[in-house]
Amino acid sequence: MVLVPESDFTSTASNTTLTSDETDIAELRRVAVHLAETAAAHVRARRPEVFGPGAVADDAVQSKSTPTDPVTIVDTETEALVRTLVAELRPGDLVLGEEDGGTLADDPDAVQWVVDPIDGTVNFVYGIPAYSVSVAAVRGGRSVAGAVADVVAGATYSAGLGLGAHRTPLGGEPIPLRCNPVESVSMALIATGFAYAPKRRARQGELIAELLPQIRDIRRLGSAALDLCMVAEGRVDAHYEHGLNLWDWAAGALIAAEAGARLTLPAPTASGSAGELVVAAAPGIADELSGLLERIGVTTPIPE
Repeated sequence: MVLVPESDFTSTASNTTLTSDETDIAELRRVAVHLAETAAAHVRARRPEVFGPGAVADDAVQSKSTPTDPVTIVDTETEALVRTLVAELRPGDLVLGEEDGGTLADDPDAVQWVVDPIDGTVNFVYGIPAYSVSVAAVRGGRSVAGAVADVVAGATYSAGLGLGAHRTPLGGEPIPLRCNPVESVSMALIATGFAYAPKRRARQGELIAELLPQIRDIRRLGSAALDLCMVAEGRVDAHYEHGLNLWDWAAGALIAAEAGARLTLPAPTASGSAGELVVAAAPGIADELSGLLERIGVTTPIPE
């Protein structure tokens, strides 16, 4: 599925009149920002308590899909916090989260909150300042509002369908986002991520070796949600990754799209284990990059 922005970028601050649907989306965006920022504040406060000097963290980290795929007590606490807030603010809305699960609603009019409590858990454990909280409002299988809170930087990226994308620095005013005007893949800085499963990771390494000589360079940040936001902000020109789940991209993909990026996304019900591809690219290189990725085999799924 390819997601292309349905309208040119328009800052909500410049709108004098919103339609009822736009008003609804703006409200969902406001709630998404509140949820993400509240959760990020919890993550920020808890890290020194769990991993700081003198902390006893013997049972704070467990493994999930592989021994190298961690989940921490803060992940589960943070998702529980978001679920509690949704129940208070939006009674009746469903939640789909990375840690406690859930399924997409059948009702096309129902709003469902898709939550990744800490995207970049390995970075969080090691103290590398690149992890985020991602929250998206999904309706009919489509993201209509979303927020990604950069925990360490204190900045929040957000978007509403048709209402544009912004980055709000800590204590600052919203800054409209737009992708870079790059026009050649040879000059593109591209972000990616690697899986935890050894077989998939090995294939991803092979593909990187083929791609690297044909682009400016590669960046591997460790948080897909932040990677997608960096495409929106122009800090990278594209992002691609195999095996992401809906909670990894639901908010970030909307933010990138509303900043002008062109995206290729799996179905929202697709499992990350199938290894399908997510791509977000600045519009000036989207077609060229798509052709390159297809030629070297990146577009082929890499199942676990």
